[in-house]
Amino acid sequence: MQFTAQQISLMLNGTVEGDLNVSVNQLAKIEEARPGSLSFLANPKYEHYLYTTNASVVIVNNDLVLTEDVKPTLVRVENAYSAFTVLLEKYNTIKLNKTGIEQPSFIHPSAQIGQNAYIGAFAYIGPDVKIGDNCKIFPNTYIADGVIIGDNVTLYAGVKIYFDCHIGNRVIIHSGTVIGGDGFGFAPQSNGSYAKVSQIGNVILEDDVEIGANTTIDRATLGSTIIRRGVKLDNLIQVAHNVEIGADTVVAAQTGISGSAKIGENCIIGGQVGIVGHINIAKGSQVQAKSGISRSIEVEGKKWAGAPASFYQDHMRSQVVLARLPELEKKIDELEKIIAELRKGLR
Repeated sequence: MQFTAQQISLMLNGTVEGDLNVSVNQLAKIEEARPGSLSFLANPKYEHYLYTTNASVVIVNNDLVLTEDVKPTLVRVENAYSAFTVLLEKYNTIKLNKTGIEQPSFIHPSAQIGQNAYIGAFAYIGPDVKIGDNCKIFPNTYIADGVIIGDNVTLYAGVKIYFDCHIGNRVIIHSGTVIGGDGFGFAPQSNGSYAKVSQIGNVILEDDVEIGANTTIDRATLGSTIIRRGVKLDNLIQVAHNVEIGADTVVAAQTGISGSAKIGENCIIGGQVGIVGHINIAKGSQVQAKSGISRSIEVEGKKWAGAPASFYQDHMRSQVVLARLPELEKKIDELEKIIAELRKGLR
C-alpha cells in the first residue's frame, strides 16, 4: 500500500495542509510512527505527540487548533477516528486480497464454488458444498458435506464447519473456530453410565455475523442452533446446542451459553458470563462480566450483574454493603457488649 497525502484526502473527502505529494506505505500509532507512516489524532490527550511524531501524514479533525509548528502533512477531516477506520478497512482489504485455488487442496467434484474465490492450501471442501461469490477460504480449513456458504464470506486458517451448516453473506469466522460440533447430549443410564444422544441438527449463521478465534458453536440435537443477523462473538466462547442469539447482539470472550437458551436482539453480554439452559434473555439486556444468569430475564433494556445476577444498581448497592461488613461486624460486637452491660444493670 502506498498513497500520497492528496490521494488520502480524496478518499476521505478531506483537505491537505502541507506537501500534497508526500507518500506513506504503512499505518502506525502517532507516538510510534516513523517516516513513511500514516497516523491519526482523535483524542485530545494525545495532541502533544502531534508536535514530536515522525509520521509523514497525520489525519486530524477540522476543528483542531495548532499550538506549535508540525512536521507531518496534515489531512483535515470531519471525524479523524472514523476516517482512519475507513483507511484501516481499505488496508485490510488490500492485504487480504487473494484469489485462485492453491495446491494441494481438495474440492469434491460435486461442490459448487462461486466466482472470484480464494481457496488456500490444504483446504478440504466436501460433497455437495455450495460456496458463493468472492469468498476467501484460508489454508487448513475444513468444510464438510452439504455446507452452504453465502457471498463475501471469509474463513480464516483452520476453521472447521461440520456437515449441513448454513453460513450467510458477509460472514467472518476467525482461526480455530468450530461450527457444528456435536451438542453436549448424553442420557444417564441405570448403571450410572451415559449414552450419547445423536445430534442431527445444524448451525445457521445469518448475514453479517463475525465470530472470533477458537469459539465453538454446537449443532442442534434437532432443528438449528441460530446466530441471527449482525451478531458479533468474541474469542473463546461456547454456544451450546439449540441456542438462539438475537440480531445485533454482542458477546465477549469466555462466555458460556447453555443449551436451548434464547438471547434477544441488541443484547450486550460481558466476558466470562455463564448462562444456564432453557431460559430467555430479553431484548436489549446488558450483562456485566463474570455474571451468572440462572433464570429468565423478562424485562427489556435493563442492566444485570453478579452471580446469581440481579439488577445492576441493586448489585452495586450490595457491593457497597459487602465492603462495609468488617466495620458492621465491629459495630455489632460493640452493641452486643453494651446490651450485655445493660442486662447486668437490670438484674
